[in-house]
Amino acid sequence: MSNKRKIVMPTDAEDAEINRGIAADPDARELSADEMRRMRPVRETLVERVGTRAADTLLKRRGRPPAEVTKEAISLRCDRDLVEAFRSTGDGWQTRINEALREYATSHHML
Repeated sequence: MSNKRKIVMPTDAEDAEINRGIAADPDARELSADEMRRMRPVRETLVERVGTRAADTLLKRRGRPPAEVTKEAISLRCDRDLVEAFRSTGDGWQTRINEALREYATSHHML
């Protein structure tokens, strides 16, 4: 079974209802061709709007690290209650296990 999410397109009736909702919203409007031409990528304009520090924070790369910072995939057998404790902390639990192992290895002068 595939883990890919199936994209479900709206029916014509649903699409019409969505468009009616957009048309009824006073805060939503279609951009003119001139407005579209004047648009610039946020990377070009953010520094002047919010400053360098805030722009760096907002533009920080998220997700999988670049290829030069790869991690090694391993198979590790752990006690079930330990794994469940980390899983219960939500997304990023494997990263937190990595951080706990790094902290231990550093404090024991292994790194």
